[in-house]
Amino acid sequence: MHPALAIAAKDLRQRFQDRSAIVLGFVAPLVIAALMSFAFRGTETYHVDIAVVDNDHGELAAAFDAMLRSSELADLLTVRTVADEAGARRDLANGRLGAVFVLPAGFTAAAHGADAASASAPVAVLGSVDEPVATQVAVAIADAFAAQLNAIRLSVAAALSAGAPPDQLPRLAAEAAQRRLPEEVTVQPLGATPLKPISYYGPGMGIFFALFAIGFTARSYFAERRDGTLDRIAAAPVRRGVLLAGKSLATFIYSLASLATMAVVTTLAFDADWGPPLAAAALMVAMTLALVSLTALVIAAARTERQADGLASILTFGLVLLGGNFVFISAAPAVLRRLALLTPNGWALRGFTDLATGARGWSIVAQPVLGMLAFSAITALLAAVLTTVPSRRLVSR
Repeated sequence: MHPALAIAAKDLRQRFQDRSAIVLGFVAPLVIAALMSFAFRGTETYHVDIAVVDNDHGELAAAFDAMLRSSELADLLTVRTVADEAGARRDLANGRLGAVFVLPAGFTAAAHGADAASASAPVAVLGSVDEPVATQVAVAIADAFAAQLNAIRLSVAAALSAGAPPDQLPRLAAEAAQRRLPEEVTVQPLGATPLKPISYYGPGMGIFFALFAIGFTARSYFAERRDGTLDRIAAAPVRRGVLLAGKSLATFIYSLASLATMAVVTTLAFDADWGPPLAAAALMVAMTLALVSLTALVIAAARTERQADGLASILTFGLVLLGGNFVFISAAPAVLRRLALLTPNGWALRGFTDLATGARGWSIVAQPVLGMLAFSAITALLAAVLTTVPSRRLVSR
């Protein structure tokens, strides 16, 4: 067996005999991801209770109410009946409603141009400071209805100006009402598939606990140096590069096995979506290479086992906080989203999020993979520089 393979096999055997390594690499990430998924269950969809106060009681008000109760909005809205505006405001203040539509008297007449005085009385949307998203949704619905209504009126006016008989006005209005605006702006997540919490926290927790491999490998390196194991290996015809290659290979296999196990179990047990297997595997391999380079950096920068443990902890929790493993990075401030792109886990989560929302194609994972590889190259170069500094040489005592 090649010496590097023998060293890697020895490290893996020691690691899998350590219960803490099994718990951190394979048990804890599954448990934490499941708990966080249950805690955030339902956040991938949105539903709001609204009410309509009809002070018009005309055909246009009936059409507005029918639109709100249509099948297209059934998954988004639940329309409740409220007798008057005062009662609607009370329900809004008590949190029983997310938003309220108030249709003014003369709403239908104004739309038909029969009551010019009421033409300036639009649909009023009542919202709450505690439900800003519900208010935005209600305003968007009212704007869409007004845009469709204006399009109908414009179509009828254009037909009459072109010579259509005035007695055909009802038929023209009915035909125009059956049509929809040719262009609409719809905000959808990338891939048009809602992001399930388990599809985000599965990779997030898997990467978080895989980062602990940095400290484990670094501590074992200094423990072997303290116990004289490295001296015995150095006495054999084994170059230092072979030793580092063996330990790097052990870290690579352990971390990749941890992430792969996380992907398989969360997919089968919790219906997580990690994307196409080859694309997800590319992200896992790139992230694992970043872990290997970080491990080399810790070993090169530290002088003692305690220093290695402290530096590994700082790197682990710093990367996790910046990369967004515990929070949806898309909901974070713009500054944090930019800082996340300086971390390998931030790039990895970006790629897994795109895949989980239905995006497909190698172009989706190419940028995250290149970002992680660039991070790995810079980190490995820094580790190599630190290794060559005389004051940092690891000399057995």
